[in-house]
Amino acid sequence: MSRIGRKPINIPAGVTVDVKDSVVTVKGPKGELVQKIHPNITVEINGDVVEVKRPDDNKLNRSLHGLSRSLIYNMVVGVTDGYKKELEVNGVGYRVQKQGKKLVMNLGYSHQVIVEETDEIKIEVPDPNNIIILGCDKQKVGQFAAEVREKRPPEPYKGKGIKYKDEVIRRKEGKTGKGK
Repeated sequence: MSRIGRKPINIPAGVTVDVKDSVVTVKGPKGELVQKIHPNITVEINGDVVEVKRPDDNKLNRSLHGLSRSLIYNMVVGVTDGYKKELEVNGVGYRVQKQGKKLVMNLGYSHQVIVEETDEIKIEVPDPNNIIILGCDKQKVGQFAAEVREKRPPEPYKGKGIKYKDEVIRRKEGKTGKGK
């Protein structure tokens, strides 16, 4: 039995969970999320608890059991607390600022890199070297953060670029300058 799939999901106050034709809808204070669940998996709502069950111990059903439970749990957490990713910008002259709904980044290129926030994703810039990406969908927040980081990934020699707040950059030693 899946250890993750077995755990019940508690529904906090102010959150509603609906299941209709293997489509789970979760509504809460931060927004609404919809996820299609595989038809083999059944989702039952008992009071303020959601339980995910599988029909048998088939390999496919076992793998879908924990996945489905995790997806629903992430939706519940997303509409109550939300998710955030923090990015750090390192480098001389590298800085970011927010202009309206646009994130304007100076990353050492001859042009500014501009990224717009969407309806689901909000961007905060507390200071010129930090970016905070907020949203209720864990997957979209992570994807958006990865796309922003991709604009200038950190390099191993000086550590310049955009990195996650908790990411550790493996540094390399430069050339020694000894010639023949």
